[in-house]
Amino acid sequence: MTITPTLGIIGGSGLYTMSGLTHAESLDLDTPFGKPSAPIVIGQIDGIAVAFLARHGVGHSISPSEVNYRANIYALKQIGVTRVISISACGSLREDYAPGHIVVPDQLFDFTRGTRARTFFGDGMVAHIGSADPFCPELSAQIAQACEDVGGTVHQGGAFITIEGPRFSTKAESNLFRTWGMSIIGMTTSPECFLAREAELCYAVMAHVTDYDVWHVSEAPVTVEMVIRTLLGNTSLAQQAVIKLAHSVPAERSCACGSALADAIITHKTHIPPETRRKLELLVGRYLND
Repeated sequence: MTITPTLGIIGGSGLYTMSGLTHAESLDLDTPFGKPSAPIVIGQIDGIAVAFLARHGVGHSISPSEVNYRANIYALKQIGVTRVISISACGSLREDYAPGHIVVPDQLFDFTRGTRARTFFGDGMVAHIGSADPFCPELSAQIAQACEDVGGTVHQGGAFITIEGPRFSTKAESNLFRTWGMSIIGMTTSPECFLAREAELCYAVMAHVTDYDVWHVSEAPVTVEMVIRTLLGNTSLAQQAVIKLAHSVPAERSCACGSALADAIITHKTHIPPETRRKLELLVGRYLND
């Protein structure tokens, strides 16, 4: 790798490549948690190093439940990424969050079914990460501003519920989520967001509203064709926003994301199994090697 990117983009449904990348190279990485969804493409946008990872693999061959979220986040950490932008499709659970709009959520509700590997810890090492405010507030604000600057209709804030998938919701489920106060719905932000926090990465979502899920009586229920059509219309805006963001994010982070593990590890270092410590050295080494 000839350059070290600090900004990473995880592309979801409909975004499998990042145009505008120059000096691009593809890294076929491995991690202690397996291989990422796809090779990570490293390149430059207007001279600024960025990394791009297709969450569902090249050609969208990996379902939400099958994504190796741990390997994806670990691999980005491995190459030097400190900030992660998730570009995701979502359904709207609010009348005012319309298809074509962008939502930068500030809360997350994990309604997946427990089949996904959702933490780096275990196997003799326990850590309890703080997640009251799961998204990086600074990166979220920067994403919202960048999207506005390139002409997007942006909503800052809202609760993002992650369901297991791969099916879409029933009307009963969709209406229940609305009564819970959820704003948008998707299938991949959990556990990705929480793993990024464990890896001490800033993480925020640029969520593209593609539909009204199935609750809206005057709108057609969500379909794959509807999702892709809306996403393709927003692809240019997303890429312009990333370029804008790449130029605007400061070199240094002033949020608390970079020290999220400082008070989270509860297992005494003398009781951590050597294999577990080796596997997690990238994440916890600076807290255990003093």
